[in-house]
Amino acid sequence: MSSNASITLLSVGHSCVDVYQGAVAALVPFLVAERGYGYAAVSGVVLAASLLSSVAQPLFGALTDRWPLPWLLPVSTVLGGAGIALCGVGDSYAMTLAWVALSGVGVAAYHPESARVARLVAGSGGRGHRGMAWFSLGGNLGFAAAPLLVAAVVGLGGLRLTPLLVLPALAGAALCLPVLRELARRRAAGTGTAARVGRDDRASFVKLSLAVVCRSIVFTGLSTFLSLYATQRLGGGTAAGTAALVVLYAGGAVGSVLGGALAERWGRVAVARWSYLVAAVAVAGVLVVPGPALYLCVALTSAGLYVPFSLQVTLGQDYLPSRIGTASGITLGLTVSIGGLASPVIGSLADATTLRTALVPLVAMPLLSWALFRTLPEPTVPEPGDEGE
Repeated sequence: MSSNASITLLSVGHSCVDVYQGAVAALVPFLVAERGYGYAAVSGVVLAASLLSSVAQPLFGALTDRWPLPWLLPVSTVLGGAGIALCGVGDSYAMTLAWVALSGVGVAAYHPESARVARLVAGSGGRGHRGMAWFSLGGNLGFAAAPLLVAAVVGLGGLRLTPLLVLPALAGAALCLPVLRELARRRAAGTGTAARVGRDDRASFVKLSLAVVCRSIVFTGLSTFLSLYATQRLGGGTAAGTAALVVLYAGGAVGSVLGGALAERWGRVAVARWSYLVAAVAVAGVLVVPGPALYLCVALTSAGLYVPFSLQVTLGQDYLPSRIGTASGITLGLTVSIGGLASPVIGSLADATTLRTALVPLVAMPLLSWALFRTLPEPTVPEPGDEGE
């Protein structure tokens, strides 16, 4: 199997996993409408998906650095889907939190190993940037599809139909299997599986991680409340909110691929730095621009937050070349999911004031990411021959 075919399968499988991260936010309006949850309560649901995931991701990353665990890809995919599929069964708030948390653990287990495998398949340099961009694209498409999938299933029959949402997980698990067979073949042949070399730059990695945390806070905050906010601002019921979420997630699909292309010309650090400035202006526009122009600002926000997305993963791997799994677990997982920890704070503030007021602090987050990226160097990437390619 060619590297392109493997990356394509991994990308589609990534989509099947990240649809469940997007599904959590997409379920929020239905939890409010059907169960009467307030802002703080639905923030707790998002927190449940994020908390265990945040704790577990670096642990899984450390495990995969010591022992490759490719079987985690299909198993974690099924766990991620099962949790979301069961969260609509019954009316218990505690059980809803438990099932969403199970999904978060599945997502946590998937990302470090899948990112390690994707970088191994994709290679280094510009080829590696493009490969990781396409791998990330799959996850972004999964996010984008989540509101449509949830609206099609839950919108038609209510939360009792969430068990149907397990279907993407079953498909994603099946798609992993050819890639795992190809990795086993390469390992047996001794080709394309050598560990990467280089010196760790821990200080830069810490700064990068803090920048991604800031990105996570603004993205998760918007993911959680944008649907409700757009409904309030524009009217039109849940359709207006669903449309806003689709724009937020779909814009990321374009941003990820664009990021890989731009980085080949101007470098990852410079591209990420300017993208965060665009994101800061766009988030402010979401809060102040009237009428349907809101959607344009959401699209710009999405591009500004997603252009650096795959670049940050490869930067993390290049800053910590001896710990690819840990770097992947943190940049692709922990610092992404940890943004959910801020959601209850935003929800409580919204309950006490207004939703728009609660979202204002999000404008500062991309500016902090920009400031951190100004201190980062562009790492030297080993040539393909150094990686056993």
